[in-house]
Amino acid sequence: MKAVHHLCKFATIAAIFLAGCSAPHGQPRSDSEVLAPNEVLEFGPLFSENCAACHGAEGKGGAAIALANPVYLAIADDASIRKVIAQGVPGTAMPAFAQSAGGMLTDAQIDVITKEIRSRWSRRGILDAASVPPYAPKLAGDAQRGEAAYKTFCESCHGPVGRGGQKASAISDDSFLALVSNQSLRTILIAGRPELGAPDWRGNVPGRPMSDQEITDVVAWLASRRVSNPGQPYSASNNTQPQESEDAKRK
Repeated sequence: MKAVHHLCKFATIAAIFLAGCSAPHGQPRSDSEVLAPNEVLEFGPLFSENCAACHGAEGKGGAAIALANPVYLAIADDASIRKVIAQGVPGTAMPAFAQSAGGMLTDAQIDVITKEIRSRWSRRGILDAASVPPYAPKLAGDAQRGEAAYKTFCESCHGPVGRGGQKASAISDDSFLALVSNQSLRTILIAGRPELGAPDWRGNVPGRPMSDQEITDVVAWLASRRVSNPGQPYSASNNTQPQESEDAKRK
């Protein structure tokens, strides 16, 4: 019996050693390995790490437009969305994300983001009964006509000359205009910004949607208000407060 008992103990110890040899201490399990950044192909982490800071959690909008806006997704095709993600929009706050353009994302990752944005947030048939302005303009805009169209469709919220009103912010501010492209302005005019209460092209004047040309003209008018050096302090002539003299300061 003693021999059998010693044999069992030996077998147990051997099994422990063999188990240890098959899984060395410190070696991670195959399912615990962290993927390299360029191997991540899940939409959730890709969007949250690259898009959500500007476009909001779940694409609901932030500093930039809501991507989870079905009207936006109805006017912008996959090629247009993918191009913006990959190449960015020069001169604006939208950077290029493709590795070929100096970004961090692979073509496969950009494909995932593009596909999933539409798959998750588009709504089939949302504009079937509407006469939808095209995503990109067909003709050149006219700033003078655009000023008149602005007064009709936009001034009630954004105020005279786009300086802001009680319902909406300033949109002729030079710093704002320096950060958005003409296409971005057009996209907002067509798709609205529902997360901010801004209607799409059909909702500014009841029963009177904006035409394609009116949208193009308003964009031309806003673009004409850009300045070469945006964000400069107000000039001294604009400061109407009297300057306190050095003698007065000492009193």
